[in-house]
Amino acid sequence: MKMNKSLLIATSLLAATALQAQEIKVKDKNVEQSEGTLLVGMTLDFSGIEVPAGRSIVCTPVVASGDSIRPFTPIILNGRDRHILYERTGRTYATHGEYALRRTKGEPQTFGYTARTPMASWMKRAEIALVTDECGCGWETLQNDRSTLFPINFIEPIVLNPVPAFLAPAAEEVKRRTLNGQAFLDFPVNSTEIRPDYRKNPGELAAIRQTIDAVKDNNYATITRLAIKGFASPEGTYANNRRLAEGRAQALLNYVMGLYKFSNQTTYDVTSEPEDWEGLEARLEASTLDGKAEALAIVRADEPADFDAREAKLKQLPAYKQILAEIYPALRRSDYVVEYNIRNFTVEEARELIHRDPSQLSLEEMHRVALSYPAGSDEFKEVFEIAVRMYPDDPVSNLNAAHIALQNKQPDRARRYLAKATPSAHKELADAILLMLGEQWAEAEKTLTRLTGNPEVADAAAANLKQVKQMIEYTLLTSKK
Repeated sequence: MKMNKSLLIATSLLAATALQAQEIKVKDKNVEQSEGTLLVGMTLDFSGIEVPAGRSIVCTPVVASGDSIRPFTPIILNGRDRHILYERTGRTYATHGEYALRRTKGEPQTFGYTARTPMASWMKRAEIALVTDECGCGWETLQNDRSTLFPINFIEPIVLNPVPAFLAPAAEEVKRRTLNGQAFLDFPVNSTEIRPDYRKNPGELAAIRQTIDAVKDNNYATITRLAIKGFASPEGTYANNRRLAEGRAQALLNYVMGLYKFSNQTTYDVTSEPEDWEGLEARLEASTLDGKAEALAIVRADEPADFDAREAKLKQLPAYKQILAEIYPALRRSDYVVEYNIRNFTVEEARELIHRDPSQLSLEEMHRVALSYPAGSDEFKEVFEIAVRMYPDDPVSNLNAAHIALQNKQPDRARRYLAKATPSAHKELADAILLMLGEQWAEAEKTLTRLTGNPEVADAAAANLKQVKQMIEYTLLTSKK
């Protein structure tokens, strides 16, 4: 019996092969999924098929994917005599769930076919195929020899949309700012009197005025402190250099106060460094001076402790004239600091300043401006990019800018910003998004799963984790043949 069944199957496969060679054509294909149902429509063209008068062929459309398969309503193609016998049985679609067609040799013949079946997840990426049976073996026996009619694919490509978590900067109770400068004023020998027109003094004094004017002309700023520190070179006695450093620093403060009227709350500090031995060491180290090793050894030695004696040793060096001419002048200077406060701004004021003069805003004010725009909008992103330009070394501005770069799918740029961010849950989230963009799904899933337990970033982590799981499922589905 088993031999007979095997013989029937083999005979059917040969017949199916012959039928395929005759070719059943398919046109007007339509596949939809609606409310959990797969809907299939197509026109089958049997014009090229020949069925002997006393034979029939059962064509069973199926939906298949891998090892999963589900049949639709079969179509029975009968030869003339077989169809007469079929009609005498009284079988109908309503009673037996099958379509029966009489195939007339050489005549054109099409059939509009429709079917529906409950949707299954494996059907999202599958094929509509046809199992042909001339032996009565049943479609189950012959399913592996099915002929593909057309593929179906309901798997929509997943577009990653990284969900960031921005860190709010700490608010500045008082927005303290500082401008620094150096003045290399020329004085007549042993003098502490400033002569505005003497040598290069016009340019040096103009630079000082420009620094102060930058704050004085700022309607939002108030100068709170002026600090000047005078430096002299080691040339001459230490006592005289102390007098010169102190006197010249005080002279510069007097000059400034003679030009400007400051608030009663402004404080003033005048200090001095009689001989700038640290500056001398640094400049010698950076120089290409012949004999600089000998000069540095004297400068760095603990003895003699007396600075005048130490200078006397320097004078004995062959390079001393070059030191006197090229290095000492740069040590004679006044360092000045202008400290000022900038008032706080409302969000409305800050939105106007963010483009016109962002230097007036604190990082926290910029953050509030960003939040005043729709999340993810161009305006929203632009504010964070302005913030990192204004605060290029701030860990928070860099972290938030990294999240903007990740939203824009710019991983290399994000990495540059993250290099300046300090460790935090927000930074870990950014690292996880980098894994997502690199399609490292398993690593990203592991990190994001852990971060869902951190209230600081839980919502963003959960949203990104959902996308990762969707991508894992999508990868599995699309990898099926």
